[in-house]
Amino acid sequence: MNSGPATILVVEDHHTTRRFLADNLSADGYEVLESACVAEAQCLISTRFPDLAIVDLGLPDGDGLELLCHVREADRIAGSVDPDLPLLVLSGRCGELDRLRGFERGCDDFMSKPFSYPELHARIAALLRRNARRPRSGRMRVGSLEVDPLARQAWLAGEPLVLSKKEFALLRALAAEPTRVFTREELLRGVWGFRAMGTTRTLDSHASRLRKKLSGGGARFVVNVWGVGYRLVDGALGQ
Repeated sequence: MNSGPATILVVEDHHTTRRFLADNLSADGYEVLESACVAEAQCLISTRFPDLAIVDLGLPDGDGLELLCHVREADRIAGSVDPDLPLLVLSGRCGELDRLRGFERGCDDFMSKPFSYPELHARIAALLRRNARRPRSGRMRVGSLEVDPLARQAWLAGEPLVLSKKEFALLRALAAEPTRVFTREELLRGVWGFRAMGTTRTLDSHASRLRKKLSGGGARFVVNVWGVGYRLVDGALGQ
């Protein structure tokens, strides 16, 4: 979870219900984001990084189940969505089949309308507590290098790095498990989505540019393991 108050995204097309939730959650100390449709919710999830989302199923531009799938199927390496985002469905569609579909698509909890706000608040608090104990894809540090995978930002010795989308995706993949050697096949598949090896020139050229951008002060972070792939090490240690 982010430092400070938790941020909750309310995805609800009924204005009165959405405002009721937003007002009460704000009064309870949460920061609240509001959306009335699937498309806007997807945008907010990938740019504002909420700590939890409350999702209605019946939305004007699609089914809330689509949003659940969008989150759970997110790519940890190349994407900007946390696939572990806690999801609570709040819907008038509360039959057994609807509940089963919700859990199958990845929701963590399911409440039916009409609902009790005190109970909803208790369920939200429980999900946030549970998620706080789970390893999160927060900032990753390797020596003087710091990577924020969700905000898509990186710093070297406190100075921001200017990286292309693919350069950052490559750095994010390597920083997820420092010192581990990632094969070229893994990186091509995870960052570029290549199913077959083909040429490795694309990977090698991006790795070379990334290495140069991380070489401030003579430190070496991106290491080419000959014949295998790449790994990320603490550049100050000269591994």
